[in-house]
Amino acid sequence: MEKKYDHQFQELRLKKMWHDTGVYRLNQLDVDERPLFTIDTPPPTVSGALHIGHIFSYTHTDLIARYQRMSGAAVFYPFGFDGNGLPTERFVEKKKSVTALSLGRSAFINLCLHETIEVEKKFQDLFQTMALSIDWRHVYSTIDPQTRKLSQQSFLDLFRKKFVYRKEEPALYCTTCYTSVSQAELEDVEQETLMSTLLFTYQDGTSLSIATTRPEFLASCVALLYHKDDQRYAHLSGGFARVPLYNHQVPLIPDTSVKMDKGTGLVMCCAFGDTSDIEWIKKHRLTFVQILQKNGRFAPDIAYIGDLKVKPAREKILTELAHNDLIIDQKKIAHAVNIHERCKNSIEFLSLPQWFIDIKSYKDIFMTKGAEISWYPGYMKSRYDNWVEHINWDWCISRQRFFGIPFPCWHCSHCGEILLAQASQLPIDPQETPYGKPCPSCGNDTVVADMDVMDTWNTSSLTPMICQQIFNQKYTTDKIFLPMSMRPQAHDIIRTWAFDTIVKSWMHNKQIPWQDIVISGHVLSTEKQKISKSQGNSPLEPENLLKSYPADVIRYWAAGAQLGADTPFSENQLKIGMRLIVKLWNAYLFVAEHAIKPEHGAKFSHKPVDPRDKLNQWIMHQALQTFKHYKKSFELYNFHKALEHIERFFWNDWCDNYLELIKDQFFNPDNYTVEQKDETRAILYQVGFELLQWYAPFLPYITDAIYQELYKGDHGKDSLHQTTYSSFVHGDDSRAEGFPQAAATVQTLLMVVQHLRKLKTDKALSLKTELHTLTISCSESIQKELVTVEKIIKGVARTQTIIYAHEPMESKLVDNHTLYEATICIEP
Repeated sequence: MEKKYDHQFQELRLKKMWHDTGVYRLNQLDVDERPLFTIDTPPPTVSGALHIGHIFSYTHTDLIARYQRMSGAAVFYPFGFDGNGLPTERFVEKKKSVTALSLGRSAFINLCLHETIEVEKKFQDLFQTMALSIDWRHVYSTIDPQTRKLSQQSFLDLFRKKFVYRKEEPALYCTTCYTSVSQAELEDVEQETLMSTLLFTYQDGTSLSIATTRPEFLASCVALLYHKDDQRYAHLSGGFARVPLYNHQVPLIPDTSVKMDKGTGLVMCCAFGDTSDIEWIKKHRLTFVQILQKNGRFAPDIAYIGDLKVKPAREKILTELAHNDLIIDQKKIAHAVNIHERCKNSIEFLSLPQWFIDIKSYKDIFMTKGAEISWYPGYMKSRYDNWVEHINWDWCISRQRFFGIPFPCWHCSHCGEILLAQASQLPIDPQETPYGKPCPSCGNDTVVADMDVMDTWNTSSLTPMICQQIFNQKYTTDKIFLPMSMRPQAHDIIRTWAFDTIVKSWMHNKQIPWQDIVISGHVLSTEKQKISKSQGNSPLEPENLLKSYPADVIRYWAAGAQLGADTPFSENQLKIGMRLIVKLWNAYLFVAEHAIKPEHGAKFSHKPVDPRDKLNQWIMHQALQTFKHYKKSFELYNFHKALEHIERFFWNDWCDNYLELIKDQFFNPDNYTVEQKDETRAILYQVGFELLQWYAPFLPYITDAIYQELYKGDHGKDSLHQTTYSSFVHGDDSRAEGFPQAAATVQTLLMVVQHLRKLKTDKALSLKTELHTLTISCSESIQKELVTVEKIIKGVARTQTIIYAHEPMESKLVDNHTLYEATICIEP
């Protein structure tokens, strides 16, 4: 081993070796002989660059994959890229300084396909540098032909099962992104706005006061509503009111959903100011005229505000109202507003022909299915339950974009018949492939293609089925693939990716998609905000971090996060990781020097050593207990707890104590028998290997580099990451409880060592300073324990004489003319 660890050299060397030798490739023999562990890996959005938040969450998935592989599982660890969606369109438009509309549909789609391929290559290279142990033969894109076909098959299946329907319906619409959106794509933000009380006129000429924050929709006002029990307005039933400025008459309607204590208790219903307007128009079967267009401007023929966007229109209408003395009162208020999570602009409501999946009818089923899945951490399930409970809209899966998966159907312009593509035609783009024959229902030949594409989540919700398709193409087995073992994801997409996948899995297969769902948090910026590309608050580019820190160190920082918790980026934690890398390499330099030097003879075999020395028994006992905690933590996906257990063992038990306490055997070998030294060398070698395996999921580069130097010849595997957890310590049933007696004795020994170290440190003496005598004040029972490890005490204390005293004494270090005498007191 080199004296210093060169992480740049090792990362390049090992990254190439892992790829060339197929270290992480799953083979048929593994599938046949090992339990299957399958991962529904989240496909990152192909929209530019990865940020530290991606490294954070994908490292968490990789920790679990590596643990399962080394635990003996056949790990199916594919990878996907989500190139199908609005973020990709926006990325391409920005990069190429074009718009989809100006370039044209076909040319823009081809440009997006080209650009996504380039970005995917960059993503893959970065993830490989970060040592993600993905089988890169198993890669898909949410826009590739195979996935397009599967997504269109899903649509046809759900249409025939009557889960999918098409309807002209008021829907959530983003006038910035020019597309409809789903309820799950909204964020609630509190905004300050102006509440204006306007003057309406009742049919008898009396005044009515209406408080509103959306006066720009006055032209589309279709009714005034009040609560049926509100005695202030009971006399208005069946009457009409005149709308200010526009002067058309609208009915007054009682409705129990109106809040009597909000505003004046009298509200206007427009097309469409908010969701209440939509509900009232449907409930009371009101005829409406839509005045807001897809481009976010009001129709040109609307008086006062034609061709204006929403905010200028609001200002203009308020000016006109004020000019005509139609504003009674105004005040600023703060209220919750729906915005599109992508562009952060306000959502409007437009009536469009849209495809929907019926989810409101099956909320109870989705609650039940959610309960069948194990959630880690458990409290995250409440987010899912809360989302399902409050679903108010069916899932709109139509999007008015170019780059997406088309709906495989056409429409008869004459009779409205929906004409589905045949399975043999998939994948198909109806805008590029004419139906080619008259409508079978009415015989008319005016058949037109469906112009929309599918919501990105409509395809991403099929990832378990995409993974199954990839698996079945590569492997032959009678093992059950679905439900998959694990879905890793972030908490902000529980309401989208997790929920939508549960919906699709039940609708297609009547089962849950995975057994476990593991939720990661976000990385927070210094402003305590989620780091994301859309937020533009990601100064820590992974490529730049990798120039300053080893990939293992960045993984170490990510692994320290508590599952599900948002975690601030911490450069201090990276520095701690650097210290660990240096310490780990130095510790194994010691192993190389004293356990497997050529002059020590043959390397030690895989057969576990049966130690007789109490110190060796103790370190094996500690290793056994550590592995039990490590394994339990990983099985519950608490990788940060697993890391804590290793850290405690490595720094305290291994480095501070065991390596220090056995040095006397190597520096003063004449004081020990050949058998004692050989046993210690064997334990040093074997427990050292186990420790290396424990660290392997967290620090894959340095652990494999050490393995190549010290252990490869003995174990025969190309990489440490192809080994399974060793049985040196924990594999023997007779050793299940470890060595509790030896552990107790050495704990007492360590009390002596700690006292000695403190006494010498307090006197500013080297720990190697010799003592003329060491007096230990302790009970007779403790003396009996210490006598069995007296040789170790003499080696640590650098003394030839130990005196035991059974009366209480003060711990002290006395200098008698350079002859140091120490006294320590060990209480039971």
